Amino acid sequence: MVNIEDAIIARLESHGETFEILIEPDVAKDVRDGKDVDLVERMVIEEVFNDARKGTRPTDDKVLEVFGTDDVAEIARIIIVKGEVQLTTEQRRDILESKRRRIISEIARNAINPQTNSPHPATRIELALEEARFHADPFKPIDQQIKRAMDLLRPLIPIKFARSKVAVRLKGDDYGRCYDDLRALGTIIDEEWQEDGYWIGIVEIPAGVKDELTSRIKGKTKGEAEIRLI
Repeated sequence: MVNIEDAIIARLESHGETFEILIEPDVAKDVRDGKDVDLVERMVIEEVFNDARKGTRPTDDKVLEVFGTDDVAEIARIIIVKGEVQLTTEQRRDILESKRRRIISEIARNAINPQTNSPHPATRIELALEEARFHADPFKPIDQQIKRAMDLLRPLIPIKFARSKVAVRLKGDDYGRCYDDLRALGTIIDEEWQEDGYWIGIVEIPAGVKDELTSRIKGKTKGEAEIRLI
């Protein structure tokens, strides 16, 4: 269990009462990101409070009425998911920066300029989001925030999400060292081995990763791989 000096408070107000738990600082993010967390191990004490700082506790009947269970781990999960979490300034700053970077990265990977069919550099997306006064939310899911970010970007730069298909031709000796990269960056939707020992595949990728895929595959094949947009 976490030390009380390092703990933060998660709070839920319901049925006219306040319910609080003392938890490890990073646990709220893990729970809200859907990770499997042993909450009891990450609480200061296996207790639910009305006021954690004063040590006052709700009655067992009230806990059952509000949460429908007396399982502390389940109650803690409900409080974290549905309630509020008091983050430290540093924690909030770190979470916001991490989410902002992920949002920019996902947009850069999946979006293109429809006027040129080329990806936008991440820096251009970042500057446009700053101009739009976009602020990441520490707890909302990334996909929801990407949608909001795209709504703000469209009036500022030509942008849309798109997927591309590329044909890749590899020597048999290069296939094994390139296969993981092809799978990591896209989906192999068709493939065949030719009589001359070459492998040919059709790979569907987010439009923004074509340059990354080309760089990786060319690097691992000393420039001998053939890659073309379909």
